[in-house]
Amino acid sequence: MFHKILIANRGEIALRIIRTCREMGIKTVAVYSEADRHSLHVRFADEAVCIGPPPGRESYLNIPRIISAAHLTGAEAIHPGYGFLAENAEFSDICDASGFTFIGPKPEMIEAMGDKARAKDTMKAAGVPVVMGSDGVIKDPDEARQVAESIGFPVIIKAVAGGGGKGMRIVHNIDDLAKEVTMAQTEAAAAFNNGDVYIEKYIDKPRHVEIQVFGDSNGTVVHYNERECSIQRRHQKLVEESPSPVVTEEIRNAMGAAAVKGAASVGYVGAGTIEFLLDKAGKFYFMEMNTRIQVEHPVTEQVIGLDLIRQQIHVAAGGRISKRPRKPEGHAIECRINAEDPEKDFRPSPGTITSFHAPGGYGVRLDSHVYAGYQIPPYYDSLVGKIIAFGSDRKEAIDRMQSCLDEMIVEGIKTTIPFHRALMRNDRFRAGEFDTHFLETFDWKSHA
Repeated sequence: MFHKILIANRGEIALRIIRTCREMGIKTVAVYSEADRHSLHVRFADEAVCIGPPPGRESYLNIPRIISAAHLTGAEAIHPGYGFLAENAEFSDICDASGFTFIGPKPEMIEAMGDKARAKDTMKAAGVPVVMGSDGVIKDPDEARQVAESIGFPVIIKAVAGGGGKGMRIVHNIDDLAKEVTMAQTEAAAAFNNGDVYIEKYIDKPRHVEIQVFGDSNGTVVHYNERECSIQRRHQKLVEESPSPVVTEEIRNAMGAAAVKGAASVGYVGAGTIEFLLDKAGKFYFMEMNTRIQVEHPVTEQVIGLDLIRQQIHVAAGGRISKRPRKPEGHAIECRINAEDPEKDFRPSPGTITSFHAPGGYGVRLDSHVYAGYQIPPYYDSLVGKIIAFGSDRKEAIDRMQSCLDEMIVEGIKTTIPFHRALMRNDRFRAGEFDTHFLETFDWKSHA
């Protein structure tokens, strides 16, 4: 087992990793930008190294500085968390070449799944259901037209290196196709330095359901059931839960088996998530694979009773995974609390938190790095924290979440707490009657 791990990240995920390392008796090294000098992950790590100015490209995305910090402190492994360099194949490769264990998959696995068109081809070859569409990257408008006409409108254009909805366009007719392909390519090139796009059949009002998978270096791959992630705004998840309110045992078994088959086909090692679209008929289709720990991993931890960060570290050190830690039980739901103003179209709201009170009680968990007096910087993700409520069933979990949201106090900035309160009171949400387009018609202010 490792004696010292450097955490190449910030905020709540850095603090989350530190907690597990402490329990395992592993020393930790925090890296931080000048804007994060007073962050709790800096305070609670055994050592901390400043790696540059606030902009991410000069600090948390600066590979040479992170590697230098690992050498300076004598770390043996590097945990990337999520975001920043977590799915950067070059970083994984450099860690290995520099003598550090990257707590995540090998670079070839990241590359294979990071290119969405290539990932789709890989999953298709493994027998995983995929959405009809182009065979790889669209080369020109003529090819786009041929593909769209063969599968039928509406279609969706996606960036091969995409994420967060960037480089994504829905097209309903042939007249708009060429223009939308060009716009998607331009946006993708600006966001990911890669303008390649592909086309898929657009599935109307699907649910977004993902499977947590884990693989080890001994060739074992397992899944830990599903998470429901359909409550999204502009393709960004806001609420996640496990289990899904609509996934039957039959669908769960089929989806889990497909996810394991897909991960095993690339010899996957570490934590990963295979994301599916689930249509109204109960058919599911591969969407993408995330080769890292997910923001929403706590809801899985709550229902299966397993620390997924601990398992990541254990597997990276050469250990075997737990095939089935316990039979899933109960229901967990997570609300992402962001420093955003829902009254003003969720505009970012950086600033100083003047008062902070965390909810508590049975079945309540808060993963957060903030405190009264903490400055939310404008340079990074606006996440303040994640409330996770656990109950014996979905109703109890939602009721408990309502209580948590009423109890939580964050003053000095605007947050999404009022939005989440309204959502938890909505009859359609409580009945599990929603899809990825739910928020397009949800008037949260009428429920506030």
